[in-house]
Amino acid sequence: MSKYCFGVDLGGTTVKIGLFDPEGTVIEKWEIPTIKTDSGSRILPDIARSVLDKMEESNIAKESVIGVGIGVPGPVDENGVVHRAVNLGWDIMNVNEVLGGLLEMPVKAGNDANVAALGEMWRGGGKGCKNMVLATLGTGVGGGIIVDGKIVTGATGAGGEIGHIHIVDDEPDACGCGNHGCLEQYASATGVVRLANRKLNACSDNSVLRDAKEKGKLGGKQIFDAAKAGDKVACAIVDEFCMYLGKGLAMIAGVVNPEAFVLGGGVSKAGEILREGVQKQYQKYVFHGSSDAQFKLAELGNDAGIYGAAKLVL
Repeated sequence: MSKYCFGVDLGGTTVKIGLFDPEGTVIEKWEIPTIKTDSGSRILPDIARSVLDKMEESNIAKESVIGVGIGVPGPVDENGVVHRAVNLGWDIMNVNEVLGGLLEMPVKAGNDANVAALGEMWRGGGKGCKNMVLATLGTGVGGGIIVDGKIVTGATGAGGEIGHIHIVDDEPDACGCGNHGCLEQYASATGVVRLANRKLNACSDNSVLRDAKEKGKLGGKQIFDAAKAGDKVACAIVDEFCMYLGKGLAMIAGVVNPEAFVLGGGVSKAGEILREGVQKQYQKYVFHGSSDAQFKLAELGNDAGIYGAAKLVL
């Protein structure tokens, strides 16, 4: 009888790997470096070697392993085909087939943000939900949409790219994707700093953020901490940030009608000021049929990817 599965979170710097039982308890977790030389050709063999070494070390037979799930930073279709993972140096690759062949075990691949959403639904902030949206607020805005317990991947694996919802018409600066006015230009860690710089340049009000800006230390944590302390300029910046994110999530709700939105990524460490602010703004824009959606903070942190990857094969 199968007793184990592996969850792999493939990042641009490190690969996180977890050994799980079928109930979702992590037995052991570890990391290996992501070696991206030679167009990333070493990455999957390195992962396979690490998994097989752990099985040998723990005296786990292949017949006892249900399979290996893996989250990849790029579009992944339902067959496990990655359509260009730029950060890894990959073009088109069938991860299910290649890694499965190296391991001689079943492999199921998915987009990393989608897989993290699955992890939060299974064992984290979205536990108990079958219809959920994860918004990861980091350098950009990532997302994972789950409908009826299943990840929405889309035709080419690009489903759930919520950071590139068009939210502003007259934005002069380009997003990393090449378009202008994407959600992640305002509702990410870099986005809140952009909003702060624009606000500080446009007004002369006193704010602790001016000193931080002059010292080159203006970041998301400083902005949210200042807002918590009652700094009026910081409060206005956070309100604007929450407006953009609340509006974007209301748009998503009009399509997928989730039970809950789970807020993750580095910005989510701001806590209740973020959760309450986004929920308040969301109510201004949402269609009444989705007005009851809950807003929760992610609970799994950096482990969401390995939990979701394990769930892929379970």
